[in-house]
Amino acid sequence: MQQIKFYSGENIPLELHKVRIVQKLNLVPIERRLEALYEGGFNTFRLSTKDVFLDMLTDSGTNAMSDNQLAAMMQADDAYAGSQSFIRLQTAVKDVLGKDLLLPVHQGRAAESIISIAYVKKGSLVPMNYHFTTAMAHITHNGGKIAELLYPEAYVINSDHPFKGNMNIELLEETIVNHGAANVPFIRMEASTNLIGGQPFSVQNLRDVRAVADKYGIRLILDASLLGENAYLVLQREEEFKNSNMAEIIRTMTALADLVYFSARKISSSRGGGMCMNSMEIYKELEALVPLYEGFTTYGGISIREIEAMAVGLYETQDETMICQSPGFIKYLVDSLHEKGIPVIRPAGVLGAHLDAMQVCAHIPQTEYPAGALAAALFLISGVRGMERGSISNQRDEDGNETYADMELLRLAMPRRVFTLSQVKYVEDRLNWLYDNRELIGGLRFVYEPPVLRFFMGGLEPTSDWPQKLMAKFKADFGESL
Repeated sequence: MQQIKFYSGENIPLELHKVRIVQKLNLVPIERRLEALYEGGFNTFRLSTKDVFLDMLTDSGTNAMSDNQLAAMMQADDAYAGSQSFIRLQTAVKDVLGKDLLLPVHQGRAAESIISIAYVKKGSLVPMNYHFTTAMAHITHNGGKIAELLYPEAYVINSDHPFKGNMNIELLEETIVNHGAANVPFIRMEASTNLIGGQPFSVQNLRDVRAVADKYGIRLILDASLLGENAYLVLQREEEFKNSNMAEIIRTMTALADLVYFSARKISSSRGGGMCMNSMEIYKELEALVPLYEGFTTYGGISIREIEAMAVGLYETQDETMICQSPGFIKYLVDSLHEKGIPVIRPAGVLGAHLDAMQVCAHIPQTEYPAGALAAALFLISGVRGMERGSISNQRDEDGNETYADMELLRLAMPRRVFTLSQVKYVEDRLNWLYDNRELIGGLRFVYEPPVLRFFMGGLEPTSDWPQKLMAKFKADFGESL
């Protein structure tokens, strides 16, 4: 992969696209941002976009579409069954992901639901490189449990290990032997591991997982939602593939999986999702559940226009110049924060930059949700909406006890082709100020806690008047600046 160098010696990412449609942003005063936090229960999911300046909550459904995707939406075939739009999507799945059979669903978690209904039962154990919130919720809802099998380096905040999302092969085999292969319905690999900083796995690691799966007759399922970005980091970091291309790497990875599912909101910058495979046996095991829960098998609850955009977006995932923008911006922000001594997950992964709230807010006990507090504090002093990826995103155990996360992270998502470099530098600047004033941040406690996926709609409150004190310090330092 060729690097673009600047004569000045600066190392900054260069956008390989131009902006032709813009959307107005608003930066409301800090007093209004404080009101918005109280109205939203100090949960960034519950904030209204009228109060948000830069929305870094997620890259799911927020990626910018290309001109070719928007154009393709105009040729949608709205037939309920037998739609030519579906045929075009099916062709794209075959060309890009190498799978002949496709079952569409309205988004990635719908695929997780159907897969869990089909395969998980009481006593099931699903090994994975790390859990994703909705994947774990569906598995446990159907009576199963998960086993997160990572190498120790995955939990090291600051390191140079290129593939912290690798599954621990020795622990995988030990887990299967101890639990019994008959009780392991499938092995799940996530590209890339969302909850430990968007860290990728290597192709060789996936081959090793495949070998264990074959040894014990267990299916391998790949969550390919961020497969393009994982492939991009393979291209950069795995010696075997340094002279390869995105298309080859993607097909190499998907060929190792029996079943590939994805959120189109991520992999193709469109709405929807899908499950694809080459096995007619697997197809038949899942087929009847799609009309029951999603819609007919040629649209799966997705708008036909989005299906057209999805097909184009899958092809664009093979384009290195399109994929590189998001991880390039993430690396720029991560490196900039690291240079300032701000604890952040390294090496830079995909999806977003991840701050280590356990270090930033070392004075806040984990019982008071430091990652959630850091997310609220950043919104207050900047209007930047990030996402808590820590204990709030966990779920309680069977006895109702709190389960604390391995990491307490503030995720600042970097959707594809959405932000400008000046906006990223604004985030860097406000984080730098917040880190210098981190002792002013206090904890949070739940006042409303849904029983499942509480991080979406749960309500919290500060444990003291720390938001007012933080606002006062901001106004003292910035005056009337927004």
